Parts: sequence; structure tokens; C-alpha cells
Amino acid sequence: MTSIQERLYPDLPCFGCGHGNPRGLRLRSHPGDDGVVTAAFTPWPEHDNGLGFLNGGIICTVLDCHSAAAVVLEAERRGWPALPGAALPYVTAGLDVRYLRPSPLDQPVELRAVVREAAEAQMLVDVSLVWDGKPRAEATALWKRWRPRSAG
Repeated sequence: MTSIQERLYPDLPCFGCGHGNPRGLRLRSHPGDDGVVTAAFTPWPEHDNGLGFLNGGIICTVLDCHSAAAVVLEAERRGWPALPGAALPYVTAGLDVRYLRPSPLDQPVELRAVVREAAEAQMLVDVSLVWDGKPRAEATALWKRWRPRSAG
């Protein structure tokens, strides 16, 4: 099944979610019937935090980039396309991450995202990383409309 990223922004070079970056994580997020956007992410050995668990920076990256898929999908559903000169309709304006328990380095984890509030000016997303039925990290992502500025 084609992911949100592959369908809506297939050439984006973002390290986390861009399929235009051959050295990136290339997340593949999918909409669910219940309004939850999900993805599976398998960490690489290089994502080690030095103690045998998933690095916090990688956790932050996948939470941010997975929430992007939920935001771009919501924007498409509401008819809010990217503005001229913008690669995406929204950009991350804030990410409040809470690390709850260690995340495994050697097994796939699940990402879940739900758009909590949606307005054309900004969106708020609840996103989590889950393993073994328990949230390992949670975040609230604030996304604002990307209004490119002219150079000069």
C-alpha cells in the first residue's frame, strides 16, 4: 500500500519522512479508519543511545516526521494545499516530547498520530511511539501554515 509520504510528497529530501532521501529513514505512514495515522519503524544499529536503546534524537525525529504525515493528510482532506513556493502546506512550529520508558533498538516500534485541532493557520497533533503495547514516548506537535517569504 502506498504511504502518505509516497503519495503526497514523494520527492521531499527530509531525513525522517522524505522518500527523496536515499540515506534517510523514509517513514511510511498510513491512515486508519479510526482517524489514527500509523507507521511501523525499525531502528538501525546506528540509532543506539550508547546504552542499547533507541536514541532520543531519533525518537524525536520520527515523532515529528510521523506527525507531518497526519498534518499533510488533514490539509489534503480540508483542501488546504501548499502555498506557492512552499514544499509542504505546514511546518513544525513546536514539538513537546515526553520520554516515558526506554525504546528497543532491535525491534520494530509503532508510531501513532491523531490531529487534535485543525485550523488553516495551524494544527495540533498528538503523536506517540509504542512498543509492547506501551507508549515509550509521546509528543504534542504544533504545525503552522508555511508562508514562504521572498528573498531580499
